[in-house]
Amino acid sequence: MAELNPFKIVHKQLEDCARILKFDKGTHEMLKRPMRELHVSIPVKMDNGETQVFDGFRVQYNDSRGPTKGGIRFHPDETIDTVRALAAWMTWKTAVVDIPLGGGKGGIVCDPKNLSQGELERLSRGYARAIGPDFWGPEQDVPAPDVYTTPQIMTWIMDEYSKMQGKNQFGLITGKPIMLGGSLGRGDATARGGWYTIREAAQILGIELSKAKIAVQGYGNAGYFAAALGKSLFGCKTIAVSDSKGGIMDEAGLDPEAVNEYKKKTGSVVGFPGAKPISNEALLELPVDILIPSALENVITEKNAGNIKAKISAELANGPTTPEADDILYKKGVHVIPDFLCNAGGVTVSYFEMVQNFYQHYWTEKEVQEKLDLKMKTAYHAVVAASKMYKINMRQAAYVVAVQRVVEAMKLRGWV
Repeated sequence: MAELNPFKIVHKQLEDCARILKFDKGTHEMLKRPMRELHVSIPVKMDNGETQVFDGFRVQYNDSRGPTKGGIRFHPDETIDTVRALAAWMTWKTAVVDIPLGGGKGGIVCDPKNLSQGELERLSRGYARAIGPDFWGPEQDVPAPDVYTTPQIMTWIMDEYSKMQGKNQFGLITGKPIMLGGSLGRGDATARGGWYTIREAAQILGIELSKAKIAVQGYGNAGYFAAALGKSLFGCKTIAVSDSKGGIMDEAGLDPEAVNEYKKKTGSVVGFPGAKPISNEALLELPVDILIPSALENVITEKNAGNIKAKISAELANGPTTPEADDILYKKGVHVIPDFLCNAGGVTVSYFEMVQNFYQHYWTEKEVQEKLDLKMKTAYHAVVAASKMYKINMRQAAYVVAVQRVVEAMKLRGWV
């Protein structure tokens, strides 16, 4: 596939699903496009007194199963097609773990690293005003943090929305600080949910996790927690990690906490004492038990899929594997836990946060983790069952499970 436009990849994956489930043309067409999308211009008074205008988006892909749910990304390379693709994947993600939500996504074209705290706050509040009460709401569309956004940014957005509504609206947004209605267990939820699926896969494949070696591409929030939880929960040894500047490797095992502290001080894992340098590309091809892509899209393609040696590829990143690479990995016997299943722990705990906000009653961290474990375990085995039933790869099976649920809701509502 020459072009790696993420929304074209969504369409390719949907075509496979439509063929397997024999959708009629109208149903397929409904699934191929967002139900709503909004493009906004956000003027921001910068610290130097000049006004800069930023482009923003919000996409509500499908709300047949409930309010749309999805993060807000602040990224200099943000595009509407990326947001559309991520909103589609959120639709399948909420469906595959069977929570009563649809999929949405938002983004602003900006580089937050070049913005002051004051500029970030004005941009965040401007985005909230631009999207406004007509597009957002606890029963319509609920945003959350994503790439380069934080609980503080979510709080500014929630506060601005509350001002427009004239009352507190904590339930507008998830990923908030605990004292403002956030949920315990949200910080590591994406990686923890991923590990619950890895645990189930390892049992099926006969992999003893206490002896397993792992490699993590992308040592951000999800990647760090993937390494740390692999060690604390199962005794796995992380032998390689990387970030955008490069990677490090140590066959004896890296200390996830020490590497994280080093990255906080230096801005990268590169140069960590005692470790060998390794490129992002080489890390993907290491002979490990578990590969955890936790960075950006399209890192495993038809060019390098044949060189992947891991027994399990657990996708904490969104869209790290192209459709052509999926076919190669399936034939090689690499067990792929697809992104919108593997990384669904974050949105699942965000849903738990919504429930707690509605009830004004909050669970312990242990309760959150137990509920997350059950959701992820149940979803994983539903996908494995579909894979066996239809004799298809795990991504196709995840699509079958998720899209069937969305289509059933659309049919019950008389949309198709």
